[in-house]
Amino acid sequence: MNLSIIIVNWNSGVLLRRCLDALPAACGTALHYEVFVVDNASEDDSVAQARASVQSFELIALKRNAGFAAANNLALRRARGDVLLLLNPDTEPRPGSLAS
Repeated sequence: MNLSIIIVNWNSGVLLRRCLDALPAACGTALHYEVFVVDNASEDDSVAQARASVQSFELIALKRNAGFAAANNLALRRARGDVLLLLNPDTEPRPGSLAS
């Protein structure tokens, strides 16, 4: 695994989906990567938006808002990538920007 991408979310809905949808083009076909979405007990449709994305991911759904650092630490323990990327849900990486 080359890259582990961790996205901590709280009520980001459509922004989270746009972020996830941008990842395949940003990573390209040669990069092996995994994606974790840690949802900090969102009260909006964030999880539904994420599930509608083209990007596959592992969801870590928290029952309470644990905060940014604690949520990242949960996913970091599961990450297998040589490189770790903490990505905010309002980010839309450009095509090829994460490749190589």
